[in-house]
Amino acid sequence: TFPVFWVISTSFKTQNEIESSNVTLLPQNFTWGNYDHILFGMTKEIRGMGEVNLFWRWAGNSLTVAGITTIIGVLLAASCAYALSRFKFRGRRGILIAFLITQMFPGAILIIPLYNMFKEWSLLDSFQGLIIAYSTIALPFSVWMLKGFFDAIPYDLEEAAIVDGCTPIGAYWRIALPLTLPGLAVVSFYNFMTAWNEFMFALTFMTGEANKTLPVGLRSFIFQYNADWHYLAAGSVLVTIPVMIGFFYAQKYLVSGLT
Repeated sequence: TFPVFWVISTSFKTQNEIESSNVTLLPQNFTWGNYDHILFGMTKEIRGMGEVNLFWRWAGNSLTVAGITTIIGVLLAASCAYALSRFKFRGRRGILIAFLITQMFPGAILIIPLYNMFKEWSLLDSFQGLIIAYSTIALPFSVWMLKGFFDAIPYDLEEAAIVDGCTPIGAYWRIALPLTLPGLAVVSFYNFMTAWNEFMFALTFMTGEANKTLPVGLRSFIFQYNADWHYLAAGSVLVTIPVMIGFFYAQKYLVSGLT
């Protein structure tokens, strides 16, 4: 918790106090100016868009990408995990092993092939390319997680629904899916976190100033020989707020899902 406390304390300090040799835990000259600059002072003239507040633009980009990635990731992972859990078919074990193997490789080795692929498809500097990349990264973990939840649900419940006139798809949608709500909460939170905090792909694929996400945008406070630590700390605190809100809202599902 101390690093979190230090970042929060730094966000209320001035740059001179941060660079001073007299380091203190609490700010000596408490100021809200750093947050005021981040929220209202970061305006820039962008061609075709007029004057734009960069922080709110980056926040909107991150929220759009993370939200769509979460929806797509959960829908694909839930349907795939259900099929792997309920149906026996040739290649099922191979698919599960393939999902597991892909988790062993670092994301850095995917940058060049994804970059070339997105260049061919004209998806560079677009939200669509970033969403595809993030959904692909989060899918293996999500499938494995949800498969465990579907395995724990007795198939007798779905058979009873089918006997009562429900279709197989209806049994999945009305019976199996609601019973995996804790697992869906874990997977949703994981997908959102993956897209919200990711830096490497966003830095590589998003080149336009107006299309940056928040992690890449905060990098603009770091220079070659120095950094605006007061602005960087304030921006870091603001970036964590949506994740904290989501965590506190879904924590009961996360706890039951992880246990």
